[in-house]
Amino acid sequence: MDTRNLHGFSCIQTIKEIIFHSMMTTQLTAINWAKVLTIAVIAVLIALFGINGQRQILYACMHISYCVWWLLEQKIYPDRCKQIFTEKVDAVGFIGALLIVGVFYSLPAFLAFTNPTELSIAATATAIPLFYFGSLINTAADIQKTTAKASEAGLVRTGIWSGVRHVNYTGDLMRYLSFSVVAGSLWAFLVPLSILVLYVQRIRAKEALMRSKYQDFSDYKSTSFRLIPGIW
Repeated sequence: MDTRNLHGFSCIQTIKEIIFHSMMTTQLTAINWAKVLTIAVIAVLIALFGINGQRQILYACMHISYCVWWLLEQKIYPDRCKQIFTEKVDAVGFIGALLIVGVFYSLPAFLAFTNPTELSIAATATAIPLFYFGSLINTAADIQKTTAKASEAGLVRTGIWSGVRHVNYTGDLMRYLSFSVVAGSLWAFLVPLSILVLYVQRIRAKEALMRSKYQDFSDYKSTSFRLIPGIW
């Protein structure tokens, strides 16, 4: 057989293996690669536009540290890998995660690095607490639920989960809001807005499941808010 044909056949087999592997991966793996892509996008923006002020350095530190923590958290708490985003995705889902989580969610980064104005004191004073407390809330909620699930504790409704039923989503939204504030453009808020829409859909699906799974869910629902304390 012609060696060129053999080479072509080998390439086709390799492509098939890559596609097959991506079809067998989980949502979590796809999101992990998307976080790596986000770090790469920010690194490219730094190389292209440089760091010209506090806006760029603050944004890079916040978003990159978040992505790094997302990846490290799974090493520190390996049980999380068995609990979140375990659904299988095909090649289209894998690519979609890269484009949405890796690229679209990096829109505030592009806007931050192309914004020539100085970051105001008000924006700084808003963004840092949003990022800090959002990260703290999200991480605390994840750790508590991971521990509770490992011990088969049932419905998690104490501690940080006592007042808000999806408090991990609340923390995550606060974090993405902080990125938009630092970016300094209304267009940047398309990202937390799209995440909010996604979370509302997930909340409806999750609460329908929780209602049928836990007998005390109705009581929990009557004494807590879905996502935003005091509002909804």
